[in-house]
Amino acid sequence: MAHRVTLIPGDGTGPELTAAAKKCIDATGVKFQWETVDAGLDVFNQQGTPLPQSLLDSIEKNRIALKGPITTPLGTGYRSVNVALRQHFDLFACVRPCKTITGFRCSVENADLVIIRENTEDLYAGIEFKEGDAATLKIIDFVKATLHNEIAPDSGITLKPISRAAARRIGEFAFRYARENRRNKITIVTKDNIMKFTDGLFHQEIEEYAKQFPHIECDHFLVDNMCFQLVSNPQKFDILLAPNLYGDIISDLCAALVGGLGMVPSANIGKDCAMFEAVHGSAPQYKGKNLMNPCALTLAGVMLLRYLGESDAADRLQKAVETVVKEGRYVTRDLNPAAYVGTTEMADTIIERLEGG
Repeated sequence: MAHRVTLIPGDGTGPELTAAAKKCIDATGVKFQWETVDAGLDVFNQQGTPLPQSLLDSIEKNRIALKGPITTPLGTGYRSVNVALRQHFDLFACVRPCKTITGFRCSVENADLVIIRENTEDLYAGIEFKEGDAATLKIIDFVKATLHNEIAPDSGITLKPISRAAARRIGEFAFRYARENRRNKITIVTKDNIMKFTDGLFHQEIEEYAKQFPHIECDHFLVDNMCFQLVSNPQKFDILLAPNLYGDIISDLCAALVGGLGMVPSANIGKDCAMFEAVHGSAPQYKGKNLMNPCALTLAGVMLLRYLGESDAADRLQKAVETVVKEGRYVTRDLNPAAYVGTTEMADTIIERLEGG
């Protein structure tokens, strides 16, 4: 029986990357019934919303999606479609594996990290107050009256909620993930020397839950020190568990260590719903140029296959991607600037190296 999956091509370079990844996933021999639904900038220009009801209905029905990159305007315009989907379907856990491929030249060797990020709270909750609005001025007055702290009257304000329930839920997910994937260490990442009532709560709640798993080591690093440690010695870390913003930042840092954003997939997982995507953005400046690396979205397809229980197909597709990257002859420009091929050609080579499809 075919797996029903919502396919979101995205915008910018999203449609060509999605086509390449879909072709690689289909080549494993696993049967899919893809339901294609558009979202993002092009849909916004046509319908006035980047997140049409048809997309929400499709994911509600299928409970699983593969999503291409979608543009998020900087500073103005609509809010992130990615964040909206995570919040709407309560996809509270973001999983981003960052692993070096042996034989491929990158910044470090033998790094094998998984970043697990709480997806629904923190600054990404999107609770903002615009500079000059009456509500904003009320908050400024309230802070002055209750905490005796001055906030400049021309400030915009963003709230940073972190709840005990959400911290515990992501902690439960992380320790279960560690156990199921034979991982031995979880490092909590916060800035709780400064933000004691938010990051401090996150840290404390997870450390309390960690007592149930004495066989899994649990430690803690401040996020600025963690960035230093990752550049200096990433091999000593296993799973990094962080609130929303820090998880986003350090996953990009880790991506740079293992070959770039084009090599890192992402899974967003809820209780009974999941969405898989690349870490990188839509890069609209490269739209239609056949230049983008298809590995991140193809490896997101590997994660999708594992989620569906298609472990053999996932292993074969991951091996094919790693083989092509190690060979270094039929890869995109970011992986080999001296001699490279296009998105489509790299995907075709991955399919050629795929065993048992």
